[in-house]
Amino acid sequence: MPSRLLKDCSLEPASIIVELTEQDPLSDRMAEVQDAFSCLREAGMRIALDDYGVGNSNLQLWAEMQPELVKIDRYFFDGIGQDDRKQNMVRAILKVAQHLGTSIVAEGIETAEDLAVVRELDIRYAQGWFLGMPDETLLTELTPPLRDSLRLRTAAPLSQRSAGGTAASLRVQAPAALLNRDTNDDVHRLFIEHKSLHAVAVVDADNRPVGIINRRDFSEHYAQRYTRELFGRDACSTFMNGEPVLVDLNVSIDQLSHVLISEDQRYLMDGLIITREGRYDGLATGETLVRSVTEMRIEAARYANPLTSLPGNIPISRHIATLLEDAADFAICYGDLNNFKPFNDVYGYWRGDDMIMLTAEVIKRHCDPQRDFVGHVGGDDFVVLLRSPDWHDRIQRIIAEFNEAAVTLYDDQGRRNGGIEAEDRYGVPRFFPFVTLGVGALTVTPSLCERIRPEDIASAAAHVKHKVKHGNLSLVTERYTGAVLPQLTG
Repeated sequence: MPSRLLKDCSLEPASIIVELTEQDPLSDRMAEVQDAFSCLREAGMRIALDDYGVGNSNLQLWAEMQPELVKIDRYFFDGIGQDDRKQNMVRAILKVAQHLGTSIVAEGIETAEDLAVVRELDIRYAQGWFLGMPDETLLTELTPPLRDSLRLRTAAPLSQRSAGGTAASLRVQAPAALLNRDTNDDVHRLFIEHKSLHAVAVVDADNRPVGIINRRDFSEHYAQRYTRELFGRDACSTFMNGEPVLVDLNVSIDQLSHVLISEDQRYLMDGLIITREGRYDGLATGETLVRSVTEMRIEAARYANPLTSLPGNIPISRHIATLLEDAADFAICYGDLNNFKPFNDVYGYWRGDDMIMLTAEVIKRHCDPQRDFVGHVGGDDFVVLLRSPDWHDRIQRIIAEFNEAAVTLYDDQGRRNGGIEAEDRYGVPRFFPFVTLGVGALTVTPSLCERIRPEDIASAAAHVKHKVKHGNLSLVTERYTGAVLPQLTG
């Protein structure tokens, strides 16, 4: 079949991708199709699964066919910038793709906003009318709107901005053994030539990892009598662990912490295989992973608020600096609680801590962990850095939910009275209504301002918060203009 496909084609086999569409019913012919795919791959072609998420494109087909590319249906990207559910579903699909070593294509990209989200999700391939209309001729020039969108820098997801960095920092360049070519004697030779190697990865003809050979285990086998004579010329897969831990180089150290508590602890001896778009890119030791995760957690604990465990002043400043460096538009929201001190005085610090924890939980629930950053300055002061396009709606939902939930922390009499009697800062008894959340929001466009410092942004946000406090308001929104004190825009 491959020879018939290539007969009248001037393309190289490696340039051809055979695509399965959602209309293809394959459940009754799975074995037949797998044989056909094997022939295509042997000829150097690749396989793509189209419109994943609809029709016949399902997870079982993905797992059994092992396509090099999976095209996610346009439904998931239509308005993704405004839809948290779609974003979460795409992230789940990306995790599967990462585990299986599959590249993802985003379909149906028709707006600059949707393209921006695709780039933030670190999806490398996309198609849609915004990128170009279908045409028989090769596109040689970008449209002005597309060119402008691609010129904008995108900040890396917060999962890749953790204090511990990414798996790329663990990577060690190391040679690999080729399945169906190299023998056990070849592996033995690699260990002799590279004395620091703790393991050797085994890859297929497409440079995709299929296993790992632990140096200690291999050496113990080879040291036994007659092993070399009996198995030396056998395939290198003889003593291979066929279920290695595969990690994409862009995965954060924080995301790798789950490996430490997994039931399979072979990674401590075998280490991890680092991949780039599903292909072999190096090795990492289990010891390095443990050390990096430990250092990351110590660093996080050092600057975290002891009550909420949220990042404190230093991580907040670092993240503001990162957003400014990336020239990423964002909103900084400074929130604190109205009437909190008298509540704390009347009900005690234990109930006051419950109120602070409630604030943290409500804020986190309405923020996107991949795009937004939640920090706790101290006491009842919180700072949220939002890059979600619907950040204003999120803040309004946070305020509404908190104000409703805060009432439940009062006793029956306090709820009946609508508040409590307590002394003010001057020692004068008076009535204080329920605790509420006030937020001062400042929108920042780094490209419109020069030489912005994180402390300038934080100071300006605090100024807006004071307007909320003194004006007895729930939300004030301003735009940062580069001045020490921003000007109200409405």
